[in-house]
Amino acid sequence: QVQLVESGGGLVQPGGSLRLSCAAFGSFFSVNAMRWYRQAPGKERELVAAITSGDNTNYADSVKGRFTISRDNAKSTVYLQMNSLKPEDTAVYYCNGRFTLWSSSVLDAWGQGTLVTVSS
Repeated sequence: QVQLVESGGGLVQPGGSLRLSCAAFGSFFSVNAMRWYRQAPGKERELVAAITSGDNTNYADSVKGRFTISRDNAKSTVYLQMNSLKPEDTAVYYCNGRFTLWSSSVLDAWGQGTLVTVSS
């Protein structure tokens, strides 16, 4: 079993910054791609940012230049640095990771979500 635990959400004013963290716990052989998604009220879940095991990144157009995804493989943790936040960034943010288990099977795991509210 693999568990993803997110932290760092909260209330921030427009133009402010937050840093989300997502730590992986459990027994696995390797961590492959990791992603951050978000879901705003009444909207579908959307991909915000992704990072591969080789540290290649990609971002949704709406967050390019403002958000940065990074990872610390030693800590099995992925981060999302969010700058210049806008009210439209308000959403529940979910961490997703793809893991190769010791059995060689592949597992997609999800965190429980962390709420980010951008409001004055």
